Amino acid sequence: MAQNHSFDIVSEIDFQEVDNAVNQALKEIHQRYDLKDSNTELELNKKDKLITLNTIDDYSRKSSIDILETKFIRRNISIKALKFNEPEAASGGRLKQVINLQSGISKENAKIITKMIKDSKLKVNAQIQDEQIRVTAPKIDDLQAVIKLVKEAELNFPIQFVNMK
Repeated sequence: MAQNHSFDIVSEIDFQEVDNAVNQALKEIHQRYDLKDSNTELELNKKDKLITLNTIDDYSRKSSIDILETKFIRRNISIKALKFNEPEAASGGRLKQVINLQSGISKENAKIITKMIKDSKLKVNAQIQDEQIRVTAPKIDDLQAVIKLVKEAELNFPIQFVNMK
């Protein structure tokens, strides 16, 4: 019997890199002439997978987010991992915004990917396992076709392909 080949589709974030990006963004915000009086705070909570931004006004909020996104890109972290909640009023007339970090593939997103793979009629098997998807096939060419298909789908969350066997 022919041996099956496989790989996993995952959505992972390197939190050490996120921490570095947040610290670099904060340093730049505090040095920038137009932002240095905003007393902007960026806090990473690894356990809850979120970043909290607290600043003086909408201009500072948008500028800080631009800086943060630039630092993410420079560290090869997909900005698709950032899910922005609505800004809200904070104490002292300030603005607060919580940014969730998407890590792991949600059940809904896993269903979208597995349906896409099934609809492609490629001779592969896609199984949801926790927060990732295992794709198996007798032919490595079919696996490569799945990778191309998923990459081109322009999903709104980051994905990586790992454990190619």
